[in-house]
Amino acid sequence: MSLITLGINHKTAPVELRERVAFAPDKLSAALKEIASLTPVNEIAILSTCNRTELYCTLDNSDHESVIDWISDHHRIDPDELRNYLYTYPEDDTIRHMFRVATGLDSMILGEPQILGQMKDSYNEAMKAGTLSGTLGRLFQHTFTVAKQIRTDTAIGSSPVSVAFAAVRLAKQIFGDMDKQTALLIGAGETIELAARHLHDNGAGRMIIANRTVERAHDLAKQFDGYGIALHEISAHLAEADIIISSTASQTHILDKTMVETALKSRKHKPVFMVDIAVPRDIAPDVSELEDIYLYTVDDLQDVIDEGQRTRKEAAIQADEIIDVQVQHFLAWAKSLNAVDTIREYRKKAEQSRDDILIKAQRQLEQGKSPEDVMLFLANTLTNKLLHDPSASLRDAASQGRMELIRAAQEIFNLQTKD
Repeated sequence: MSLITLGINHKTAPVELRERVAFAPDKLSAALKEIASLTPVNEIAILSTCNRTELYCTLDNSDHESVIDWISDHHRIDPDELRNYLYTYPEDDTIRHMFRVATGLDSMILGEPQILGQMKDSYNEAMKAGTLSGTLGRLFQHTFTVAKQIRTDTAIGSSPVSVAFAAVRLAKQIFGDMDKQTALLIGAGETIELAARHLHDNGAGRMIIANRTVERAHDLAKQFDGYGIALHEISAHLAEADIIISSTASQTHILDKTMVETALKSRKHKPVFMVDIAVPRDIAPDVSELEDIYLYTVDDLQDVIDEGQRTRKEAAIQADEIIDVQVQHFLAWAKSLNAVDTIREYRKKAEQSRDDILIKAQRQLEQGKSPEDVMLFLANTLTNKLLHDPSASLRDAASQGRMELIRAAQEIFNLQTKD
């Protein structure tokens, strides 16, 4: 069985391609089941975020071309175009990669915490779809343990650096004091919740949160003295917003050029700072053509992110050292699976010998033999029975000069030998 990762991320692919390869949450279960039906696939999980789409698989062999073909067909992308941006991590590299992704070491913002929650969502979706069970399922569990250890033992998550934090920090650089600014947040997921928290902590004047489910918008807005609205109400409030941060799972644009242009006229062209964190994008790219609009995507935040990353580099070195050890631990567990069948059969044979001899011992007791004699019979017979086959095999090995087998037996049975 072969373990492999296939993916693209912010390092290998532009946002335009990441948009096309992203999996919508409501279609993820069906996609998992489709891939699982491919001949070589045993297990499959999909992680799809604004910065990466990755497929973690166990295959019957190392041939993953059918999975690439499926991705290309599903998203209607030319396979050769996809391969230009696609990376693959086999076996040991997949283990290390998953550990690094979960701890934020492979994120745009070094050490950002949201990715661990997204990986847990990926795991849960695959479990619900029935596409995760053995080695890959165990690897996910080990990944979560490693991420927790690194968060506890290093300073990788000590500062609140995230895409949301970078967006708010950039807004503060532009506006200075935030107390007179109105922020419109579109979406109500973890990224928007973090953005709301950072805006609130930085003294933002007013906060409006728009979401498809208006109850969720109200619940989130209430935490930050804000106001919740439905998505269809955005146009009525757009002119109020000095800061707009958007992160939804919509497959179509939430804000288009006409809507924003109308709002600008009502604002008398007072500048608006926009950050589109979503993939696919929530804000139409041509909105950036409008004067007095400052539109940033996740890719544009890189400079702000880099500054925050500097403080985490030392912790990242420590985290990689922990990961090196944990990769070996997982590999040792995986290799131990090769002995499971042998151990099971040896135990079954020993238990059968025990049961056979125990029946004979019980009969001797029924026939009136003393318990001491029966116990001695049981101990001697069981010992001889268990030792017979290994002893015969070792004698044969010695006569054939197979000293490697003798040394292996000494290690297996923990024997002290004379020089």
